[in-house]
This record gives sequence, structure tokens and C-alpha cells, in this order.
Amino acid sequence: MGAAVTAAVRVVDGVHLVRRESGGGAVFQDLGNINFTFLSSKEAYDKKRNYEIIIRALSHFGIPAEVQGRNDIVVNGAKVSGSAFKESIDRAFHHGTLMMNVDLARLGQYLTPSPKKLLAKGIKSVRSRVANLREFHPAIGKELLQEAIMKEFFQAHKAPHHVEMLERDTILSVPQVQEYYQKLKSHEWIYGETPQFNHHIEERLSWGMFNVHFNVDKRVITDVKIYSDALNTTLIDVLTAQLKGVHYDKGAIQQSMIHLSKTQPEAKGYIEEFNTWLMSQID
Repeated sequence: MGAAVTAAVRVVDGVHLVRRESGGGAVFQDLGNINFTFLSSKEAYDKKRNYEIIIRALSHFGIPAEVQGRNDIVVNGAKVSGSAFKESIDRAFHHGTLMMNVDLARLGQYLTPSPKKLLAKGIKSVRSRVANLREFHPAIGKELLQEAIMKEFFQAHKAPHHVEMLERDTILSVPQVQEYYQKLKSHEWIYGETPQFNHHIEERLSWGMFNVHFNVDKRVITDVKIYSDALNTTLIDVLTAQLKGVHYDKGAIQQSMIHLSKTQPEAKGYIEEFNTWLMSQID
């Protein structure tokens, strides 16, 4: 996993654990996987066009891929790619995976979906929905797929064909990137400083899986942590900030969520669903 740069730490059983800035669930990486990233200004950001580039590239190999759900690319109903997204002040990122020849046994060993996610999707469908591209085109290779993606990218953007190879040492020689790299490999970034909470609730909503931890003192929410695979990470941060300092009772929380939905009208449906769930969990 990773944002613009990833850092590998905490090796357990030969697996490096890292954390990215974008939303979405956990990703298993090995040498059978290819990562792609689309970086653009927020004005030029077009997720649909990005997906079309990948799908057209796969069509070079006769692979009939299509977009399904909120962030998957599937072939004959089996997931071969997942994406994650993040927006900053002036930039937008869309990055994802393409499973060519991933060790699916290890993937299943290290990625265990929440029981609530299994219940929502159906256990059999979750276990059978992941596949490698080589199942659909045994001769597909990394270099060939990369060339196909670049070709489709340049055609979509009508841009001159120019490829720049970036080596790890070259990238890390940039002071700002080195500083960011050190942040991403730190224990504080990966695990955070999670305080001891006295109320934990968990649920799968339409826009993601949620684990919410409240620290309450004298009926006031003094701290809150929201862990989610939701793609809208900005809204998660806004919800977290909104709930801090609110009285821990239904009326106060509901008024806080109503106020938030007025200031975030584009996310009103998500906020109302989150609020309805909170109301069902608080005495």
C-alpha cells in the first residue's frame, strides 16, 4: 500500500506492513502485482477516463474487463484490480493494483475481511471473486501490460510519448520526498497514538466499513477515532473533528450531524446514514 511514496517496516513472516493516505481497504502486494497511479489537477481529474485507459489496455490481450462497484475492475465477475483515491488542495490521485500473477493463497492468508463485510457480500462470493489476469491470458507480461497502459494513456490525453524512469535512490535524493518517506515508515504514522477508549462500535454502511472508538469523560466526547475503508478520507477527517467536544447523547450528536450536513451538502446522504447508525448505538 502507499500514497505517492511507500515505506516498508515491521516485517512479520516476510511481510512488510505499511499504511497509505488514500481510502479503501488493505492491499496485498507481491511481485505478481502491478501498481498504477494517475495524478492530475483537481480540475482535470476524471476517474471514469482513468478506468477506461486501464480497460482498453486490457482489451489488447482480449481480456473483457469492466468497472464494478465503487472501485473494482472485474473480468467475468472476478476482481483483478482495486483502486483508491485522494484529493489534496490542488491535486487528485487515483491509484490501484493489477493482479497479474499474485500468490492468492498468501493474499487470502493475510487479508481477512470483517465478518460484517462477509455478511454483506456473502462468504462464497468474497472468496471466489479474486483472480489473476494470467487466468484470462496466460502469456500476459508486465512489460507488455505497461506498454499497453502507456499507449492508451497517451492516446486518451493526446500527449507526446515521453517516459521517464525514476529509480528509488533518485527519488529519495529529493529532501521533501525523503522527509515524507521517513514519516510514512514511522511507528506513529502506521499505528498512530490510539488512546484507551471506553466505547467501541462497528458497522458496515453503504459507503464503507466503520470502526468508531469514543473516549467519553463526564458525558463529553473528549476523543474519537474513526477507522474505515471508505474512499472519502476527507469526510472521515471532518466527521472526527465534528464529534470531538460534543456531549455524548443522542440530541447533541444529532444536532452536530445536522449542522455538518448543511456545511457538507455534497455528502449529506453519507452523513445522514452515519448519524442514523450512531443514533441506534447510543443510549
